[in-house]
Amino acid sequence: MKQAGYYLGIDVGSVSTNLVVIDEGETVVEKLYLRTGGQPINALRKGLRMLSEAMGSDVRIKGGGATGSGRKLASVIAGADVVKNEITCHAVAAQKLVPGVRTILEIGGQDSKIIILKNGVVYDFAMNTVCAAGTGSFLDRQAARLDIPIEEFGRYALKSASAVRIAGRCAVFAESDMIHKQQMGQSVEDIINGLCEALVRNYMNNLAKGKEIEGPIVFQGGVAANVGIAAAFERALEKKVIIPRYYNVMGAFGAALMAKEKMKETGLDSNFYGFEVAAKDYKARSIECNDCPNMCEIIEIMSNGHAMARWGDKCGKWSSGVSEEHVI
Repeated sequence: MKQAGYYLGIDVGSVSTNLVVIDEGETVVEKLYLRTGGQPINALRKGLRMLSEAMGSDVRIKGGGATGSGRKLASVIAGADVVKNEITCHAVAAQKLVPGVRTILEIGGQDSKIIILKNGVVYDFAMNTVCAAGTGSFLDRQAARLDIPIEEFGRYALKSASAVRIAGRCAVFAESDMIHKQQMGQSVEDIINGLCEALVRNYMNNLAKGKEIEGPIVFQGGVAANVGIAAAFERALEKKVIIPRYYNVMGAFGAALMAKEKMKETGLDSNFYGFEVAAKDYKARSIECNDCPNMCEIIEIMSNGHAMARWGDKCGKWSSGVSEEHVI
């Protein structure tokens, strides 16, 4: 009997590391949302180990894709057939779940983005990776400060009678403003609602400014779980916002879909190293190359005393081939 084949998508980000496995029919059979915790290698190893335990170590992975800020790292450790940026993967996943989607609002742990599609192709996009205001990590911090579980944070906003005006352009100012409003005796519900309004206002004034936002509109990323933010978007846009089923792992889902597409086109065997890589020891280190004025910062991945991969150089001296003469 022929063994069923599956496709793996990995999204390594600064806040979360997500893994998705789909079958031949592009149905999600396993998904994981893990906190990166500043240790992407350990988070990825943990995810692979959990998938192996859930599906069995002998499961056949016919293709793998990697995305996220740590996509090179994921590709080196797991062996990816497709390595794509988050914009592409989020767009592919959104179109799979919401055919005809025109606008994607995405807010993750450390960044946010907007993607505009026309005729199924990415037409325009914008990213914010500089300011923390409006990201998942900022909302986590405010929920902890107010002693409210992050899962309940958005529901408080829905109980509000009226939003309190909160400065949302900067995370520091927003937090100071919230504290000030608390000291004035404003209710927690109104303050949280005001924060949701402020964060959406900041998003619209920065990322979405000048862009033609048309429906269907999809809201994805970890922050899409916050019903207060979702409601604030609907009020600001005066349009329905759709939260897809796999909203918090859409990057990994898109990577898996793209891996399946590539393997079907090429007919090649997968580069996936197998779930046993989770048991290996990996270390990452940074090296500053002083061979020329560029002074590139080289990222090196080591396993069992051997350099597996390096990147970050402009000339290709380090990344073009792993040579022991450069191991220092």
